[in-house]
Amino acid sequence: MHFHDDGAGRLVLRRDARELLEYVYRPTDAAVESPRPYALLRTPAGRDVTAYRPADHVWHKGLSLALPHVGSHNFWGGPTYTAGEGYVQLPNNGAQQHRSFDLGGATASERLDWTSQAGERVLTEHRTLIAHEVDAAAWALTWHSALRNETDAALAFGSPTSRGRPDAGYAGIFWRGPAAFTGAPILGPDGRVDDAARGRPSPWLAAQAADAGVVMIATDATAPWFARTAEYAGLGPAPFFFDETVVEPGETLALSTAILVADGDVAPYVADADLIARLRSAASAPVKETAR
Repeated sequence: MHFHDDGAGRLVLRRDARELLEYVYRPTDAAVESPRPYALLRTPAGRDVTAYRPADHVWHKGLSLALPHVGSHNFWGGPTYTAGEGYVQLPNNGAQQHRSFDLGGATASERLDWTSQAGERVLTEHRTLIAHEVDAAAWALTWHSALRNETDAALAFGSPTSRGRPDAGYAGIFWRGPAAFTGAPILGPDGRVDDAARGRPSPWLAAQAADAGVVMIATDATAPWFARTAEYAGLGPAPFFFDETVVEPGETLALSTAILVADGDVAPYVADADLIARLRSAASAPVKETAR
C-alpha cells in the first residue's frame, strides 16, 4: 500500500489496483460547513464505509477531525450550540487549510493551518496518517494530530455537552457512516451497546453493517465516546464530551485514533488483542516510516 498525490487536491491510497482511501486535502465546501480535509474509506472489496455531506448534516465528511468549540470558533460546521439559545448560526465557522505533505509509502505527514472565519490563524497542526496491512479482507489507518495554539490567549476545547446540551458531546476524530450502517449494531468489548455507548469509555467500538464493518480504537481507554446508530451512523473518541480542555498559547494538544475497515464480520479482528494493541500503539506515537 502507498499514498499517491493525484495533483488535484487529493491523496489516494491503493492496495494493488484497488482504491482504499481518498483523502481530499483541498476541499471546496462552503465556509458554513467548516471546510477541512477528510478521508473516504473503502473495504478491500470496494465497499464504501463513509458518507460525504449526507442530507441530515451536510458538514459531516467521511472520517475527519472536527471540533465544534475551540474558544469561540466552530471547526465542526453548521450552527454553534449556545447555552440558553440552542443552535445558532454564527459568523464563526473556521477552516483547516493544507500547507504541505511529506509522503513516504504508506505514511502521509501533513502540516495544516486552522484559521478563523476572518482568516486569522488559530492553530497549527502536524497530522500523521499511516496505513496498515491487516489481511486480505481488512486494512487499518492510524491518525495522529498535534494541535498547537497559535493565538495569544488560552483556548478551551469543548463540545455541546460541555457547553450545556445533554448527550451531545461530539468533538474529535469522527467517522460518519453511510446509510447501510444506520440502525446497524454498535459493538464493544461486552457485546452490543448501540447508542448506550454514547458518553461512556471503551477501549474500542465497532459498527457492523450487513457486509462490512469498521472498528475504531481509543488511545485513551478512559475517555468517553460519541456513538450513534438510530438516527445515523457516527462514531469517534470524544475527549471533550463532558469537560473542556484548556490549551495555553504555544502549547500542543494531541488527538489520535485507529480505524480498521473490513469486509464481512469484524468479530475476528476485535478478538485479536495483539492487533488492537498494535494499532493503538501506532496511533499513540506515530513514526515516519512505511507501515507493514
